[in-house]
This record gives sequence, C-alpha cells and structure tokens, in this order.
Amino acid sequence: MSDTFLDDDLPENRFQRAREAQAAAVMEDYVELIGDLIEELGEARVADIADRMAVAQPTATKAVARLKREGLATSRPYRGVFLTDAGTELADRVRARHRTIVDFLTAVGVPPESAELDAEGIEHHVSQATLEAFESFLKSKG
Repeated sequence: MSDTFLDDDLPENRFQRAREAQAAAVMEDYVELIGDLIEELGEARVADIADRMAVAQPTATKAVARLKREGLATSRPYRGVFLTDAGTELADRVRARHRTIVDFLTAVGVPPESAELDAEGIEHHVSQATLEAFESFLKSKG
C-alpha cells in the first residue's frame, strides 16, 4: 500500500473536505430555517427548529449553540433564537443560491417539484463558478 494516501497535501483529502462541507451545509440549513421561522412566526423556538428539521430537541439545541459560537445567532430566555446580521446575511445568500438552482433546473425542463427537492441537495455543494454559469444561462434565456 502506498503512503500517498496519507499525505495531507494530496487530493485524497477530499473525504475531510467533504465532511467539512457537509457540516457547513447543515449549519446553512439551520440558519435558513431560523430565518424562515422568524419571517413566519416572529421568532424561532428550538422546539420549532427541531420539528422542522426532523431532529430531537437536544440536536437542535447543539446546532443553535454552534451557530451562537460562530456569531450567526443569538438567543434570549423565553424568546427563542434570532439571527445576527452575519446570520441574516448567510440565510439570504443560501436562499438566493437555492432560488438560482431551482430556476436553472426548471429552465432546463426539470418539473418544479423535483427542482425544489434537487436544489436542496445541490445548493450546498455547488461551486461559485457553477452558480455564476447558472445565472449567466438564466440571463441569456431572458
């Protein structure tokens, strides 16, 4: 067996990068959801977050704690979870990215329901270059 697979500078570290990207995707989902709940209900309670994410409340509590550590959310006793300016900015970027992907998929003939579902999987893994290509395509279609 080659030591090549152990070298930190080689592309084989894609597994670590994939895990990091997956963790970032989960946090993006939480930020987006918190923003949606605030728009809908005026606040985002951990119980509502857990319910919508289909996770246990302790899992949602841990995710919120991470968002708070990263400066994306705050919470107030008996009031719920709120996004910081940075969290709101991230939620807006995630929503815009999602919308671009859905619009692209429907423009190439994917049914709207499938486009929405597929965009959930694609949105966290699409590169900026690919996203810009989607946007360029959509602009050219007018």
